[in-house]
Amino acid sequence: MTNLLDIEPLKKWIGKTETAQDYLTDSLIDRFRATLYPFLWSGEETPLGLHWCLAMATTPAAELSKDGHAKKGGFLPPVPLPSRMWAGGELVHHQSFTPNAPVTRISTSSDIVAKKGKSGDLVFVTVGSEYYSNDNLCISERQDLVFRNRSTLNKPATATTPPNAPETRHDTLTPDPVLLFRYSALTFNSHRIHYDLDYVRNEEGYAGLVVHGPLQATLLLNLAAKISGKPPRRFTFRGLLPVTHGTPIELHHGSEKTDGTVWCQTTDGTKTFTATYSDT
Repeated sequence: MTNLLDIEPLKKWIGKTETAQDYLTDSLIDRFRATLYPFLWSGEETPLGLHWCLAMATTPAAELSKDGHAKKGGFLPPVPLPSRMWAGGELVHHQSFTPNAPVTRISTSSDIVAKKGKSGDLVFVTVGSEYYSNDNLCISERQDLVFRNRSTLNKPATATTPPNAPETRHDTLTPDPVLLFRYSALTFNSHRIHYDLDYVRNEEGYAGLVVHGPLQATLLLNLAAKISGKPPRRFTFRGLLPVTHGTPIELHHGSEKTDGTVWCQTTDGTKTFTATYSDT
């Protein structure tokens, strides 16, 4: 049997907390809408998915790693694997944010697990967060982060859904460098795979700039609201495969209105991101 990566020294990070504060301005709302129009649901004063642009960690430039992420060993454990990806998670909506009001995010590292996949060692770190507006709980979130080796990231994908399925396709977009730059700026995300083409090709082995996981999740969250006519109370999401700029992405939905499935796929039918949503 192949030994798993020893994560016992990392488990002391379980229970570690991080608190960040922000202020939700009309300017941020306007910039978010300008970046993602026309893919946003228009039924809320504060757009869905905006919380990923609020109360971000403000890591000084001197404390960033070569890839643009914060150096390991602060809030997140120093996992001895070079690449970190946003694997998925879950949102629970309690109430809307109040514009022009303070926002507080309280995050806790809740679990660290090592697994052996087909591609080698994997370490999953689970982070739970709560977002408050004017001291009222607005969103509870679980994020699943996966750490892995770089050489396994960009494997060819195979189609999982028939292409050209107009009965489920709702929209199509082709992410370009401007969209990725603007979204990185909104989320204060300095991970170089989203904006540094030389780095992402030469160091990470991708064909192009990588589309953010939260960006795909935001598109699907708003699609779910459009389909059901209201924000889903629970939204569970999972990244399947990386997708790079210049690749057309189709936004699809299942047949159910309130308890359904939404997903992103490329035009050949390869799913890249999927989510389920419900009122419970």
